[in-house]
Amino acid sequence: MARGTTVAQVAADIGKRLARDAIGGVFVPAGGANSDGGGHIVDIHTPLREDGSLRIVTVKSQEGLEVLRHSTAHLMASAVQRCFPGTQVTIGPAIAEGFYYDFDRAGGFSPEDLLLIEAKMRELAAADLPLERREVSRAEAKALFDGLGEVYKSQLIDAIPEGDPISLYRHGDWQDLCRGPHVPRTGLLRAFKLTHVAGAYWRGDERNPMLARIYGTAFWDQKALDAHFVRLETIKKRDHRRLGKDLNLFSFHPLAPAMPFFHPAGAAIYTQLADLVRRYYRLLGFDEVISPQLFDMQLFEQSGHAAHYEENMFICAIDERRVGVKPMNCPGHALMFAAQKHSYRELPLRFADFGRLHRYERSGVTAGLTRVRSFAQDDAHIFCREDQIGVEIERQLLMIADIYRHFDFTHRLTLSTRPQSSLGREQGIAPAEAQAWDALWQRAEDLLSEALRASGTPFSVSAGDGAFYGPKIDCHVEDALGRSHQLGTIQLDFGLPRRFDLTYTDSDSRQQRPVMVHRAVLGSLERFMGILLEHCGGDLPVWLAPEQARVISLGPETLDYARALAQRLSDAGMRVRLDGRAEKLGYKIRAAELLKVPQLLVVGAKEQAAQTVALRRRQGGGQQSMALDQAIDAVIRAAAIPVPGPAM
Repeated sequence: MARGTTVAQVAADIGKRLARDAIGGVFVPAGGANSDGGGHIVDIHTPLREDGSLRIVTVKSQEGLEVLRHSTAHLMASAVQRCFPGTQVTIGPAIAEGFYYDFDRAGGFSPEDLLLIEAKMRELAAADLPLERREVSRAEAKALFDGLGEVYKSQLIDAIPEGDPISLYRHGDWQDLCRGPHVPRTGLLRAFKLTHVAGAYWRGDERNPMLARIYGTAFWDQKALDAHFVRLETIKKRDHRRLGKDLNLFSFHPLAPAMPFFHPAGAAIYTQLADLVRRYYRLLGFDEVISPQLFDMQLFEQSGHAAHYEENMFICAIDERRVGVKPMNCPGHALMFAAQKHSYRELPLRFADFGRLHRYERSGVTAGLTRVRSFAQDDAHIFCREDQIGVEIERQLLMIADIYRHFDFTHRLTLSTRPQSSLGREQGIAPAEAQAWDALWQRAEDLLSEALRASGTPFSVSAGDGAFYGPKIDCHVEDALGRSHQLGTIQLDFGLPRRFDLTYTDSDSRQQRPVMVHRAVLGSLERFMGILLEHCGGDLPVWLAPEQARVISLGPETLDYARALAQRLSDAGMRVRLDGRAEKLGYKIRAAELLKVPQLLVVGAKEQAAQTVALRRRQGGGQQSMALDQAIDAVIRAAAIPVPGPAM
């Protein structure tokens, strides 16, 4: 087709039905793709000015839902300015659960204001106004928004690179600076809801004005919208912060902001997670190490973290020296490798470290366990020869998959490539040095890609999302609520060995540079615990439950029998408690259920006389009378720590 053909024209040439259902397209330019390898979304009005492939987007696709939500944000902005003249608009993207738009309005918005805005949105949607796109010159766009007093839009225009198209979208008499994409008509925007208002700094910078951010969500029909809010209620009930309080797992205190206190029950879970990973360490030949908490900032300058990460570090002065609390283990592990000479026969060396890490997260983004300032990772670094990379990565991928199965997590992989801000792209670097870094980055990306293909594991490409020191494989899991979380990672690093001048002696007695593989499976133990609690609603598997069994005595005459039973379970290594209180059975069972204790062993006079136990399991229901030894064996077997699978 001729250059300048729109998506709508392409759809019409294919068929009338597709032309009716089309709301946009995914365009992949010849020789290029976006971060997920799938091109970028354009709407039906967008002219295609270069060669490439096009996939038509309809209402049934995830891309279609993104277009719908972006369009609803656009509709909301027009309703706000109609209801509250003088309000300035800024940006309004689609996000994972809906959309938002930021506004500059004195006093912000009340819940009653949201109802008024919603009513105006429905009025505009019912009018079925066409959403029309037109491209304008920079001068025309500046004149338009400067004339309207829209200072934020004017700043956005200034930030658009020279040569990039500038587009406006109009419905009725209202128009907005926007790249799109949008649905063809407002009549398609039928099922939406504004949810809440929050504060947000312009461009995320606390030195800029505070704006009012209105959040909302949208779906193609009311049924899907209603189902969404039912799901949100489920998420609210499973919120790990709520579960952490109800189950007495952890707490926070303003004297240690965003740094969790793990209570005995929470610490038991934490320890078991680390111990599970340690089982794999023993199998795969990892040596656990301990490294310092504080380092002279010279270390992080040498590693490159000072240039790329200093704003996220806690830094203090000791003996007139700038000292940083370590935010990651890798520079310290590089020093450990450099402390001795190494032969090629010793490689790979595998260091594992559960040491405390500290990162400065802004108070506005911290959230329970999922975003904290103090945490530990199941962190490991492998120093190996280049010819060992494939085998090492394959073994780590097997480990990741095998560990995730213990939590009923499915996962997918992405290959994240070099970001714009990375080693070798610092200001002032010599051209020859930059070229050497370019070659290292390309080699690392090629090796990771080869290892993924050799493993037979499907993966997608996420361009520009690598670490500043190397490309990486990211592991994304889907929880029981359908949400995706990035957990494990395998990162290939040629940079730090170079910056620290790490070497080993090869078979010809020559000095060679090792490759450094960064690897985590659970990632932050704190964040993993938060995700896991929400995934299972607090009903942890027996092996991980902080209290694996509770023995309930029905009266003082059976207390010695119950105490002996609890002692046998404790001697077998189980986390067990005895409830010998003078309370009714129903009360005791309810107390255990509130704490989600997975196994209850009830003993009364009848059980004592027959040397039996009434066993109640939280998962599986019902109550079963069993011989004492049989019950003990069943309870212990149910609490067994998972073992690595045969593939390991």
